Amino acid sequence: MSTLSAAPLLTREVSYPIRRGLERETLRSSPDGGIALTPHPRALGSKLAHPHITTDFCEAQLELISGVCDTPEALLTEMRSIHECVYAGIGDELLWPTSMPSELPAADAAIPLAQYGTSNAALTKTTYRNGLGLRYGRAMQTICAVHYNVSFSDDVFEALAAAEGVPNTQDFRDAKYFNAMRNFRAASWLVVYLFGASPVVSDSFVTGRANDFERLTSGTLHLPFATSLRCGGLGYQSDIQAQHLQVTYNNLGEYVSSLAGAITSTYPAYATPGRNEKPGQLNDCILQSEAEFYSSVRAKRAADGHHSGLAALASEGVEYIEVRLLDIDPTSDLGVSAETLRFMDSLLIWCLLAPAAQHDSRRCDEIAENVATTVLRGREPGIHLHDNGVARTLTGWGRALLDEIAPAADWLDACEANVPESRHRQSLAVQRARLDDARETPSARMIEALTARNLSFNAWALELAGEHREALAARGDDATVARFARLADDSLAAQAQADAVKEAQTFDEHLRALQRGYADLLKRNEGPAAQAGSAVTP
Repeated sequence: MSTLSAAPLLTREVSYPIRRGLERETLRSSPDGGIALTPHPRALGSKLAHPHITTDFCEAQLELISGVCDTPEALLTEMRSIHECVYAGIGDELLWPTSMPSELPAADAAIPLAQYGTSNAALTKTTYRNGLGLRYGRAMQTICAVHYNVSFSDDVFEALAAAEGVPNTQDFRDAKYFNAMRNFRAASWLVVYLFGASPVVSDSFVTGRANDFERLTSGTLHLPFATSLRCGGLGYQSDIQAQHLQVTYNNLGEYVSSLAGAITSTYPAYATPGRNEKPGQLNDCILQSEAEFYSSVRAKRAADGHHSGLAALASEGVEYIEVRLLDIDPTSDLGVSAETLRFMDSLLIWCLLAPAAQHDSRRCDEIAENVATTVLRGREPGIHLHDNGVARTLTGWGRALLDEIAPAADWLDACEANVPESRHRQSLAVQRARLDDARETPSARMIEALTARNLSFNAWALELAGEHREALAARGDDATVARFARLADDSLAAQAQADAVKEAQTFDEHLRALQRGYADLLKRNEGPAAQAGSAVTP
């Protein structure tokens, strides 16, 4: 029986216990499947100021951002409107349907950085991206993902606080969020196995890079039992961060100090690249900002007038957590399905309620090794992971975790008013089938789709992109079309206004002020409680 069965929260129904948002990254591609080298379309507004449509690393890498929604259905309805708006503004281009990129230029430098304007805020964004290119290469930054942003309602925290006989303070909520994040990190290998959808890459992605891949089809490389190459060494991983930064997620002070320390600790190999007439990166430290912290989950709070999001987090506590493990689902025109979100909701409720022991360096290393094993060999029969030093089969451990999560799924079903189906419980059944038979996983289905027709990765993804375009190219209702037209116009006006303002600081002065802000933040958070369990080593 699950240890959650007697959890006090699960004895009462709560309306809308989770609030959620999505950030979906996707590359604009040309009709022949190459990455688009065109500027961000003006019809989509200003990527600096539009609330729903911006870019990530490069001009072609759209980032589509929802508002905060009470249900997965409301969330996906909003995302569909955003996607339809994008398709109305990109001409004959396509949205690439996978995490791994479309055909890339032969020269890394030919991938154009996103440009945001001439204000200091805009130049900060582009300089940060240039720094990423210098540190990791531009090709890596074209990999896309879905980020799931989740907060728990105050009713949830009130129930938990009442059960523990303590007030529902921000400190209490922070502790619960960090408990949830420790549990999520420990179970992150399961998300990689269940939803990994990047077991193959195009030849163009690894041009000039040593690799151990095997040929799958023409133009396509793979590893036979891989699940999510995006989550491995090819993707958003940093050896420098792994060697010099360890974040244990034991408390807020420790988390803030670890990141602020990395943002203010010079790393010699980063000291000189790109520094000519203008700055090539925000700084020469282990991290340029908290945005460069590559992790499966991050604590977040909107900056809202603070020096940075990290400063806001330190001052006001956790507002939500950002789950960063989900590959783009190539079978969904929105990149993610309601079924996946329902499983993630069940998992995150379990993460919130199940007690999570404090993490130390040994536990962090074990978690990283479990993820790495699942990335490269997750579908290998009989593969073992380690749970606090004890070897367990991936499938056996996965089934045990689903048993643990089941009461949370049942509770979420009970909290859904006027919904007769047990949709959260059904989502668990789908995941159990993937543990029972690895051929049911998205990664195995992708490989089967390519080999069955002897298609290259690019040809297969291009077909899907065309199908998604047909599904999303329909014009929305008049009110929605008018709303997005106003948002585009307003965002362009906001950028023009920002560009026209005479800055009080030069850009170099602006960057120095940013660094002073992080240094002050580190100083305020220094102390034994903040430093215990975290490490930053130059």
